[in-house]
Amino acid sequence: MSTPTPHNNAKLGDIAETVLLPGDPLRAKFIAETYLEDVVQYNTVRGMFGYTGYYKGKKISVQGSGMGIPSIGIYSYELIHFYGVKNLVRIGSAGAINENLKPHDVVIGMGACTDSRYAAQYDLPGTYAPIASYELMQKAIEKAKEQGTQVTVGNILSNDVFYSDAGLDNLAKWKKMGVLCVEMEAAGLYMNAARAGVNALAILTISDCPFTGEECSAHDRQVAFTKMMEIALELA
Repeated sequence: MSTPTPHNNAKLGDIAETVLLPGDPLRAKFIAETYLEDVVQYNTVRGMFGYTGYYKGKKISVQGSGMGIPSIGIYSYELIHFYGVKNLVRIGSAGAINENLKPHDVVIGMGACTDSRYAAQYDLPGTYAPIASYELMQKAIEKAKEQGTQVTVGNILSNDVFYSDAGLDNLAKWKKMGVLCVEMEAAGLYMNAARAGVNALAILTISDCPFTGEECSAHDRQVAFTKMMEIALELA
């Protein structure tokens, strides 16, 4: 397949080797307008905005990826295989499973458990464990320390279902295994990156606490998670 793709207006060369992937396209717009210089919008297909600009002199792109593993699976696959992207950093929201996490806390996903069948396509003779790029993870932890941002690093959960018929029962089971938080994309991103031999990392901000009912507003999710954004930008 050549570029542009069915999901992206960009031509080859329009997108940087490092791409930030917020699920919300309006968060992509906020990052581009707030942090990047000489910004060019390269994608508007399906309202999933994509931008390329410069952060401290380094070329970087930010691309909305949508909700769920199927959506980020499409965008990350095209970025890797058709646009030559080498580093993909998901910056998203997550619900706390660990009781010590509160709204606005930052989590780095070292590994991503999942109830998705995404790995079935690889026909592996066992259970695959999706993990982050150690290089990106190490740099993200270092940048967080430099900024004075406390991060929690560990296992996260990429769920297929947002409104579960089981309620909180399933999350309670993952909690017993030390899983920190739940989101819906990282495992698919990690698998696409592993299969292609490129780097991927998920940096998440806690937006709600399902067990206590605490939550951030939709506006906060779009524009207030700046610590996570700044860690990701520094990776460029």
